[in-house]
Amino acid sequence: MAWAQANKPLKPTAGTNMKRYCLTLDLVNDEKLIEAYKQYHRSVWPEIKESITSSGIDDLEIYLLGNRLFMIMEVNESFSFEEKSKADLANPKVQEWENLMWKFQQALPGSKPGEKWVLMDQIFKL
Repeated sequence: MAWAQANKPLKPTAGTNMKRYCLTLDLVNDEKLIEAYKQYHRSVWPEIKESITSSGIDDLEIYLLGNRLFMIMEVNESFSFEEKSKADLANPKVQEWENLMWKFQQALPGSKPGEKWVLMDQIFKL
């Protein structure tokens, strides 16, 4: 997965050593494709789940509104965007998944070439 690079460290989640990152991406605005994308995410391949958890991501949620995706990742101290990207590139099953998902996804305006999920800036916290 082409992960956006964090431009600043986030503060740990209250009461833990975990950090939280929020990212966004759009899907192609087509109801049938969006439904197919949702179906794939109801049965994520075990190899993909393993690649996520083994990278230091302890919790990951994806939300959908229209064709806009919103991802929340909670990561432990071992997580690195760079190391996750390297591991993903070296994993044929992750590459297969990413190529399949790219059929449903579209880069956000202003994204760098090949960049999918874009890191969002936190602008408010209670």
